Amino acid sequence: MFTKSAVRSHRFAVLVGALLASTPGLAWASALDGAAEAAADGAPGDTIIVTGVRGGKPRTVAESPAPIDVIQGQALSNNTGRADLAESLSRLLPSINFGQTTAGINSVVRPLSNRGLGPAYTLVLVNGKRRHNGALLTNGGGDTSGVNPVDFDIIPLSSVGYVEVLKDSAAAQYGSDAVAGVVNVVLKSGNSGFHAAASAGSLYGGKGDLWVYKAEADVGFKLGDGGFLHLSGDARKRGIAWWNFYSADLPYSPASNPKNATWNGDGAHNGDPEVRAFNLAYNAELPLGGDTVLYSFGTYGERDTVIGNNYRRPNGLASFDVLFPDGYYPLNNTDEKDYQVLVGLRGETGSFKWDLSSTFGRNHNRQYSDFTINPSLGPTGPTRFDNLATYQFEQWVTNLDLTRGFDVGLSEPLQVSAGVEYRVDKFSTFAGDADGYRNGGYVFKAGDQDGNPNVGKPASVGAQAGVILSPADEVRLTRKSVAGYLDLGIYPAKGWYVGAAARVENYDDSSGTTVGGKLNSRYDFSPAVAIRGTIGTGFRAPSLSQIGYAQTDSRTGINPVTGVSGPSLSKIVTPDSAIGRALGAQDLKPEKSFNFGLGLVLRPLDRLNVTIDGYQVTVRDRISRTGTLLGPAVGRILIANGLTGGEYITYFANIADTRSRGVDVVVDTTRDLGSAGKLALLAAFNYNETKILKIADTPAALTALVPTNTGGSLIYLTRAVRGDLTVTQPKTKLIFSGNWDVDAFNLNAQLTRFGGYQYIRSELASQDARYGAKWITDLSVSYTFASKLRLTVGAANLFDVRPDENGQVTTSTGSASSVYGQSPFSAAGGFYYGKVSLDF
Repeated sequence: MFTKSAVRSHRFAVLVGALLASTPGLAWASALDGAAEAAADGAPGDTIIVTGVRGGKPRTVAESPAPIDVIQGQALSNNTGRADLAESLSRLLPSINFGQTTAGINSVVRPLSNRGLGPAYTLVLVNGKRRHNGALLTNGGGDTSGVNPVDFDIIPLSSVGYVEVLKDSAAAQYGSDAVAGVVNVVLKSGNSGFHAAASAGSLYGGKGDLWVYKAEADVGFKLGDGGFLHLSGDARKRGIAWWNFYSADLPYSPASNPKNATWNGDGAHNGDPEVRAFNLAYNAELPLGGDTVLYSFGTYGERDTVIGNNYRRPNGLASFDVLFPDGYYPLNNTDEKDYQVLVGLRGETGSFKWDLSSTFGRNHNRQYSDFTINPSLGPTGPTRFDNLATYQFEQWVTNLDLTRGFDVGLSEPLQVSAGVEYRVDKFSTFAGDADGYRNGGYVFKAGDQDGNPNVGKPASVGAQAGVILSPADEVRLTRKSVAGYLDLGIYPAKGWYVGAAARVENYDDSSGTTVGGKLNSRYDFSPAVAIRGTIGTGFRAPSLSQIGYAQTDSRTGINPVTGVSGPSLSKIVTPDSAIGRALGAQDLKPEKSFNFGLGLVLRPLDRLNVTIDGYQVTVRDRISRTGTLLGPAVGRILIANGLTGGEYITYFANIADTRSRGVDVVVDTTRDLGSAGKLALLAAFNYNETKILKIADTPAALTALVPTNTGGSLIYLTRAVRGDLTVTQPKTKLIFSGNWDVDAFNLNAQLTRFGGYQYIRSELASQDARYGAKWITDLSVSYTFASKLRLTVGAANLFDVRPDENGQVTTSTGSASSVYGQSPFSAAGGFYYGKVSLDF
């Protein structure tokens, strides 16, 4: 067995060198980042925010009419160890969880959830502007909805000034996909300054390559009279690692192959894929005279991955002794390129402030394999496939926003904001090499395998471990939408704020036209006590990927009835396909949501903030994948449509109504200890519970098949799918963190408690697995020399805590993923690291 990356080591080294050799500048401060940095010396609640309110006087976190968290870029970069941007956010925020997906191409897409709702329900902005989606779908980690979420990890950490997370519905303000809230990544915007850093670290244990290397740099320049250009970049390399349960006692049939007697039980290399990536970003502003400013920002990234998979044994239907006398671990590789560019003008005309911008983004991902075979082509078939499938998502968005304050005789002006948005989304998939998906019809012969256990049997079909797209799976979808909004903010009395927003969106497909609204209010009884609340509606059109994505998957699958894992050929079919229609699929309907929130804000002492916010979000006609459809009656339909009849079939459907209900509690303070330095403390808690209120009726076409398919109506919405919606994520998450600065010394510590969760594997309740709560400790220590050179050593998951060992070790793999379930924290265990940084 061997592994090799498509990205050569010298390429990574050149990138690291280029980053660290960047020309230095001086310090930086824009209006937004300057405010944020100034507030960093006080309590986090004193940070100025720009998300969730339009126009009017600047507001701090503690003054916001809606719950919001702010994470400084330094915290993301310095104190999260192995994590990239997406995982870093989940480690620092109680309401955000990070899906751990450890198998196949889905291990590249690790979905973030906010308040118990998947990535489809949180809008991502960069500098207040919509970020384009990735091209790959979610299919694990607690989300099987088939959306193609924004890929945070393409944004370089070195470019991030701070991140605002609005934990409240903002669909009427920003777009229909802001049901659970908004994440706004604010880029650094200084006209001088230089920062460079390099880090290295290793997992405490495991198999494979346990090391991670990172390098980052950013620099600011003056641009014109009062403008700036800020450049950022990072490069990283993470080794492929896995942490299985090895046992020579795991049985496997047939036993005729003598190699079984010496198998060490290492049945899968599922875990963290190898990643080699670099990301670049710029952020710029140029005053043009008067009140007009030209601004632009952009990102570019490349990422190559090598993904491990389940072991193909020498006596299975996917191996030949002449090629792999001891079996093999097939590889799944991806080559990804991503970019986004925005250009805009803002200014003031008369009493109106205006902002006009246009942005285009594209994510392109090619899947290939440099170590696999299509067994049906026989022992002389290729062992490398340069193209198995290609995915692409493009988005073009143009916005015009206007805002003005009107003096209406109240304590504060009436703030009126309005705007329009034109958006074009394109989702495309492209077929791969025909040798990757075609059935070569090879039948095992004597001499193909030691002991001849499979003579006369047909070999497996499809490039092993790959997600394969054939011409029949290809799709080109384009959707255009036009939206307009009106946002009002008024103070009916001193200390009382009322905001109202309405949004109209029109889609040029079956999603049609929708109207959404939001009403929120805050009343300050005194500087120490305030209440706030929100009600609103949302409307989410089906993602283009949910409407049109189809694939063939030759990886190991799980029988939904028995829970047995084994080789399978699985297919996702589109709702409008012949197979989909025959199995009851219907055109997808838009999802509709209603949210309610009520909160209490307390400032009992100076620099002490306490917020308690309850919420409830109801989603009707929620879209997810159906359960796996299989069996004799399904097989006859598949054969009639040109398939073998043994495939596992799923499609996307409006499958349930759900309700997510919970509470966020955040307490933060910063204390000046005099000669003992400064101490910042934070405690944060989230409780969330999602329930299924209604399950969609099983389509008549499926009901007719029930007599010949074990499982009855549960074949449509299996226990496993229901588990993904309700119990995969922990109900509680608790964070205690402290940061102590004294002279040149800094100590940062965080203790996180992840509540228990469950893994629903199949229709058999006996196979359910429950996992207890775990405490994770993160610690880092830094020392700064001459105010410029900073050395840091740290450990993420200091005590190497892992999920409970529960569930079943599958006899074919021994994979830890089946034992740990879908852990809300990294199952890789502890990670120690060192970092050196230089700042001017």
